[in-house]
Amino acid sequence: MSENNPERDPDVDWVRVVFDLEPEDGWPPARTERLWAVRVGNDRVRLGNTPFFARGFALGDVVVVAPDEDGVLWVKQAVEYSGNCTIRIIPAEGGHQVEVRQAVLDAFAPFGIEGEGIEQFGLVALNVPSAAEISAVKRFVIQGAEEGRWHYEEGCVTPEWRATE
Repeated sequence: MSENNPERDPDVDWVRVVFDLEPEDGWPPARTERLWAVRVGNDRVRLGNTPFFARGFALGDVVVVAPDEDGVLWVKQAVEYSGNCTIRIIPAEGGHQVEVRQAVLDAFAPFGIEGEGIEQFGLVALNVPSAAEISAVKRFVIQGAEEGRWHYEEGCVTPEWRATE
């Protein structure tokens, strides 16, 4: 599954889902996050975007949702993990510039990694698919941080990612 939105496939039952975030020490800088998802059951959806802020979730995860009195679908829990990782990259300088965020995406493209940037917060959310060479990707992420090119956050990682040196 790649980064999707409803404009790309109108035959799919796309819905918006909302994560209730719990900021700690000012991070994340938002109380909620909205993502696109594909309905796969009455109360289940498959995430169609890589989260910028929600922790513990990745593109392709199946989550349980519950509507509130206004019909807004709130994410309650994951019930099936995709095996993908969510890694957030914050460029050390110029993250609010589209060229800088694109350079991060371009740097990870040879690994088969896609993602998207958000100008307001100057960061890039990467989807590391389960089929990627996890050890090489993790080394690249750490190397970029050690060289001062970026900071990173492990938004959702697999046991394989954790076990990689």
